[in-house]
Amino acid sequence: MAHLLGADGISLTIGTRTLLDGVSLGLDDGDRIGVVGPNGAGKSTLLRLLAGTATPDGGRVTRVGGSRLGMLDQRDDARPGATVLDLVHGDDATHEWASDSRIRAVHAGLLADLDLDQPVSTLSGGQRRRAALAALLVTDPDVLLLDEPTNHLDVEGVAWLAEHLRDRYGRPGATGALVVVTHDRWFLDAVCSRMWEVRGDGTGAVDGYEGGYAAYILARAERSRQAAAAAEKRNNLLRKELAWLKRGAPARTSKPKFRLDAAAALIDDEPPPRDTLELTQMATKRLGKDVLDLEDVTVTVPQPDGGERTLLDDVTWRLGPGDRYGLVGVNGAGKTTVLALLAGRREPDGGHVRRGRTVEVAELTQEVTELDEVGDRTAVQVVDAEKRTVVVDGKEMTAGQLTERLGFTRERAHTPVRDLSGGERRRLQLLRLLVSEPNVLLLDEPTNDLDTDTLAAVEDLLDGWPGTLIVVSHDRYLLERVCDRQWALLGDGTLRDLPGGVEQYLSLRRAAAGPGPEGSPTPASAGSAAPSGDGAGKVSAAEQRQAKKAVQRLEKRLTRLAEEEARLHDQMAADPTDFEATAKLDARLRALLAEKDEVEMEWLEAAELAE
Repeated sequence: MAHLLGADGISLTIGTRTLLDGVSLGLDDGDRIGVVGPNGAGKSTLLRLLAGTATPDGGRVTRVGGSRLGMLDQRDDARPGATVLDLVHGDDATHEWASDSRIRAVHAGLLADLDLDQPVSTLSGGQRRRAALAALLVTDPDVLLLDEPTNHLDVEGVAWLAEHLRDRYGRPGATGALVVVTHDRWFLDAVCSRMWEVRGDGTGAVDGYEGGYAAYILARAERSRQAAAAAEKRNNLLRKELAWLKRGAPARTSKPKFRLDAAAALIDDEPPPRDTLELTQMATKRLGKDVLDLEDVTVTVPQPDGGERTLLDDVTWRLGPGDRYGLVGVNGAGKTTVLALLAGRREPDGGHVRRGRTVEVAELTQEVTELDEVGDRTAVQVVDAEKRTVVVDGKEMTAGQLTERLGFTRERAHTPVRDLSGGERRRLQLLRLLVSEPNVLLLDEPTNDLDTDTLAAVEDLLDGWPGTLIVVSHDRYLLERVCDRQWALLGDGTLRDLPGGVEQYLSLRRAAAGPGPEGSPTPASAGSAAPSGDGAGKVSAAEQRQAKKAVQRLEKRLTRLAEEEARLHDQMAADPTDFEATAKLDARLRALLAEKDEVEMEWLEAAELAE
């Protein structure tokens, strides 16, 4: 494999913080690297050093002559007055790119809903991101550096990008290499073959791991286990040395230098600890049987041309105690509007929203700017203003103790909010939300600005959440981890249940996209195959009879499962503070919901044959 780019002993210090120290890395043809690490560790800085837009304090970055490098950073810049076509293709004549099937695939995957003559200044954040990404992909660089490419992309866009990058850089014999910084763990597993972890612990080290995100987590867990074993051994030796040093004056006259040096060596060998982060389940107010219901709800929004567009058309959606739903959909379909209806921030144009008497809703929005109003306060003061003390695991904790458990050092906890990083502000938003002790959580893109370790802690917290949970996210890993079921807004005014999860949603979108130019599937529709062969789709009368019997049998089974599900919800709502009992009931509920999903899929297949 040809070598493309190398970093030889690069070091960088910003202020008093050492981000990188003597780091050596290399990129060869076919490499697909995912970069992870805590917020502020230096992941984006590492990308800029590799791209040559930043200079290291020491060491050097080399690139093979003639190779082309392209980078997508977190800033989408476009000259004033530029159109989408200008941004993506510059001054290139139409015939130069329109005849290229690879470029047409990028258009189909990222720009299908955009007018190429539309000014960039009129685009939404997500549309600008897609246009900037398309502008980079059409150049087909040998070395592609991507900083948070999935930000503002919906689930469908993330799936298309993963497929495109795998095909371009991951096929056998592929030339070129890819380095991507992202917190999207599904994307890391789908695309990357190796991982770099920027530690961010002051050592300036970058660790390499083979495989995608799942392999990285396994390898890191094994390294942690080995480090714990070594630490235990070191602690045992240190105790012996310290015990000897305390024995008194007669003992210390005999070769003390050797003993002192041995103890000092053990202490010096102690590696610096990682920043700790612990999200804790706080008390949850009791939730009754009635939670939130959207009944025959219609919502319309004005259009630039003076008309109206219907986001929700006579939609009914009932949420019960303990329901855990993920909400996916195309951009602009109304996901955030649904959350606004459930939170009571918006009233429907038709129909009504019913709320249970005991419902206490807390909403995590996408806007960290909501903290601007408390920008001159510290994190501790912000939490203290919400609630002075909170009972956690039977113990009363102060605001200072809570912020520390959420990963804020003493210094950062007393830093003004305006000076906190995006990830720290997001964590503070989450903590403000939790101390109010809600029983319904509405999370709008909760993974924005959070590193993978914080995400794992958030998921661990939500796993044991006894209330009702609604998550809007493009993070497929998060949705499949913490939600029992997915629902979709497909842009046609309806809200659709997805027994098959995110994969079913993508199949529906691929089917809706239809065949691409010249009768071939577009990247958005690839993978949706129609039945083939003689007699495809024909069902005999005997098969129909059997299918009708199966439908009746499965409907009875579904009724029994629904009744048991209702009983479990009632038992969980009866005493949500009994966490041990709730955990057992939750485990049974998860197993029941998995069985229910399987039965519903069987019912769908049988119902299709019975028609």
